[in-house]
Amino acid sequence: MPSPVLILANPIAGRGRGEAVAHSVAQALRRAGCDVDLRLTRARGDAQRWAHESGRGARCVVSVGGDGTLREVFEGLDEHTPVALAPLGTANVLSIDLELPREPEAIAALALAGRTQAIDVARANGVLSFLVTGVGLDAAAVAEVERVRRGPITKLAYVGAMWRALRGYRAPQLTVELDGQRVDGPVGMLLISNVIHYGGSFRLSPQRRLDDGAFEVYLFRDASRIGLARAGLRAWLAHLPGGACELRRARAVLVRSDAPVPYHVDGDRGGATPLEFEVCGQRRVIVP
Repeated sequence: MPSPVLILANPIAGRGRGEAVAHSVAQALRRAGCDVDLRLTRARGDAQRWAHESGRGARCVVSVGGDGTLREVFEGLDEHTPVALAPLGTANVLSIDLELPREPEAIAALALAGRTQAIDVARANGVLSFLVTGVGLDAAAVAEVERVRRGPITKLAYVGAMWRALRGYRAPQLTVELDGQRVDGPVGMLLISNVIHYGGSFRLSPQRRLDDGAFEVYLFRDASRIGLARAGLRAWLAHLPGGACELRRARAVLVRSDAPVPYHVDGDRGGATPLEFEVCGQRRVIVP
């Protein structure tokens, strides 16, 4: 008997559309002759547990939801089981990067006929990262979003959060090591990235490499308010690196500071420095 397609869905993702989208994808797969195992998450950790228990024997796993659901799916799987995305989160940067479809029929067709693309994954102080881990002002804004969050959020929530994070802001001084080599000169913020479309609105390097065993590391040499505003404008109008933002690649990143500096992992609040980041393997995503 052919292996089933496992669908793991956050029913409240996409402002409550997650369950309906999951059922639509399941119906399309069944019409194509597939056996489907559809499960709706009810609590944190459900997707990871089900991916671990049932995903490794599946034809593929369809992740319906945002980046948090996808992270749980990746946590539960190894590098061999392919994952199809039904993106319903706030930014969905990986789906934008990979030009993935959003209609249930197209997602089902992709799951059955698409090719797979390996992507590097890493651990940031033990937490799985496959998008962007940031240290500095953007992490402070993420913490502000989560501090006042009451249910679903939009991109506008980050605008207000950034203004709040800027109150009393002073550029930190970070000590950074890339693959064991200390970075000379000032660093006041950094992004450790695996994507191009950061936050869905800002562009990082189009030379991003998904499966080379390293992440792109963006070093912000001028982390003053004006310096970061210039970098943000450049990322919005064109792309980074450039100006006072420098790009390197590394498999392992160590960040220290005299005073604690916040970090985030793929848009979720992390903690404060020190931060140890290291590529730990790959996962496979189904792409057109």
